[in-house]
Amino acid sequence: MTIATAKLTDPAVRAFVTALNAGDRTAFFEALTSDATMSDDGSDRNVEDWTEREIFSSSGHLDVQSESQNGHALVANYRNDTWGEMRTAWRFTVDGGKISRFETGQA
Repeated sequence: MTIATAKLTDPAVRAFVTALNAGDRTAFFEALTSDATMSDDGSDRNVEDWTEREIFSSSGHLDVQSESQNGHALVANYRNDTWGEMRTAWRFTVDGGKISRFETGQA
């Protein structure tokens, strides 16, 4: 069962998922701190390069299946035009109402 994005607990995570699913680069980067970092499958990546490749230019979409840790951890089905669909885990560090780090990988 998918959790509606509007029902996600943490406002920063909700903004992140909403922008990701809309393909809205401006709103996506507004949900992040200016020095945000991220990792994919345990390896740190450049946020701008990774998001362009894995989200924006490949029609990324996140269907949240569950959330925990006060909304800072998600399990979701993620799909894009490059890799198809896979079950993924997402963890977020939120500072001052914005995401300062996100970590993703296969669940």
